[in-house]
Amino acid sequence: MGRLNPTSRHHFLYKATNPYYRSQPPAMADLQTPLVRPKRKKVLVDYLVQFRWILVIFVVLPASALIYFNIYLGDMWSAMKSEKKRQKEHEDNVQKVVKRLKQRNPKKDGLVCTARKPWIAVGMRNVDYKRVRHFEVDLSAFRNILEIDPERMVAKVEPLVNMGQISRATCPMNLSLAVVAELDDLTVGGLINGYGIEGSSHIYGLFSDTVVALEIVLADGRVVRATKDNEYSDLFYGVPWSQGTLGFLVSAEIKLIPIKEYMRLTYTPVKGPLKEVAQAYADAVAPRDGDPAKVPDFVEGMVYSATEGVMMTGVYASKEEAKKKGNKINSVGWWFKPWFYQHAQTALKKGEFVEYIPTREYYHRHTRCLYWEGKLILPFGDQFWFRFLFGWLMPPKVSLLKATQGDAIRNYYHDNHVIQDMLVPLYKVGDALEFVHHEMEVYPLWLCPHRLFKLPVKTMIYPEPGFEHQQRQGDTSYAQMFTDVGVYYTPACIFRGEEFDGAESVKRLEQWLIENHSYQPQYAVTELNEKDFWRMFDASHYEHCRHKYGAVGTFMSVYYKSKKGRKSEKEVQEAEAAILEPAYADEA
Repeated sequence: MGRLNPTSRHHFLYKATNPYYRSQPPAMADLQTPLVRPKRKKVLVDYLVQFRWILVIFVVLPASALIYFNIYLGDMWSAMKSEKKRQKEHEDNVQKVVKRLKQRNPKKDGLVCTARKPWIAVGMRNVDYKRVRHFEVDLSAFRNILEIDPERMVAKVEPLVNMGQISRATCPMNLSLAVVAELDDLTVGGLINGYGIEGSSHIYGLFSDTVVALEIVLADGRVVRATKDNEYSDLFYGVPWSQGTLGFLVSAEIKLIPIKEYMRLTYTPVKGPLKEVAQAYADAVAPRDGDPAKVPDFVEGMVYSATEGVMMTGVYASKEEAKKKGNKINSVGWWFKPWFYQHAQTALKKGEFVEYIPTREYYHRHTRCLYWEGKLILPFGDQFWFRFLFGWLMPPKVSLLKATQGDAIRNYYHDNHVIQDMLVPLYKVGDALEFVHHEMEVYPLWLCPHRLFKLPVKTMIYPEPGFEHQQRQGDTSYAQMFTDVGVYYTPACIFRGEEFDGAESVKRLEQWLIENHSYQPQYAVTELNEKDFWRMFDASHYEHCRHKYGAVGTFMSVYYKSKKGRKSEKEVQEAEAAILEPAYADEA
């Protein structure tokens, strides 16, 4: 397939060969005209999904509330312990991991992974690698904040510490992680081994870019501390995006920044074609005059249709400023408040406005409604009566939603629903929006910028070669500006009763990403084969670390951990024994 540049001859050829495009004129100007797709017949699972809210209200929500309360009590109990005691417990638990690894017989025990149940992970990817024989190591005890050091401006935490837990501890000190991922349940380990982003990432980069040091248990049981400038620096750069396939992360030291009590948030409506919406977003991320004083602390965009979006820019503000006469304070974290994405959407009617949001509530603004997925889970969940009476039970715990869905509903979501992130260069955001509109017609879309730094080694993700010479908007000599285009919802054609082939659509999205030097976070369902996986990501440094630190033969490779479909142990073992062809990494 040729590059899907929306203005190119290849794109028109692509549309001519795609059955969903054949009835459309070969142009992308009219984004209001939906694609013509065949009608689909409803089956039993459609009704199971439609009335799933009954199970959610009477089972999932009450159970979630109990689990959240139990976790909160555990966090409070941990915080009451002395720092010395928490560190001692941490060291004891690390030794248990080492002992467990040394009990493994490589000839019969299978490949190593955590003992966490497949449905507990927040990501949508099927954990099919746990459906074959494997050797489990229990990391469930690693959920403590070990130290918050205001002098070094570093927080040392264990991998199962989540964003809600750490912001609860740091915000009262007017400190915060430099990047706080929005959903409370996202864990430090997942954000480092995988992918994490927030509206401050246009300054600090991805979550893994804010890490100071990693404590890792290697395949042979050695415990090492990796930093960017010690003897394990190659491991330090290799861990992000590796999905835990180089060793077990048992603690991390993460950069802290000073903050203020409130976020001064400006909501700016944008109306026009998607390319104009994308340009307005780029201007919010990186003002055209290049004045660093105009760069906000936070940037976020939400695109509500093919012609409408709202850009939000935030600046930290003191309590004194927020409470000045005439300023509006909006505590968005209260259970009865409108869901944040709907509140932001009001800017399209009333125009630009400014308000002050308590900082911690701003960090977790998307938690209650899981961005906008809550609208699908509970169609009436955004109504005032429900928010007032039951909003305190929100959100349902993602792990319980997954545990109660069964294979039929899980497969339905894979085929008829989209949860994908596209990490694209800032200057290609307009192209990405048009591609998603024609391929999936999913709204709202989430826009969040992040720097992709030029590092001493070529990691799995890296900026475009020569970007520093192009002087594009948002780029610097040391980092290229990218954007996460978040695609989370049911395509409009499903609501119209038309067919949608989720697997084929994701395949075309992945090919678009490969051909546009863009990336797909691995928490999502992927359709990539191994060759295309290593066309999207670079394997060289990752494979260097795999062999140097003995991960081959102990931990499965990141591709086989990410790939869709159940695997036999023979397939995994053969893959572990194989040496990746370097041509995969070199292909563009």
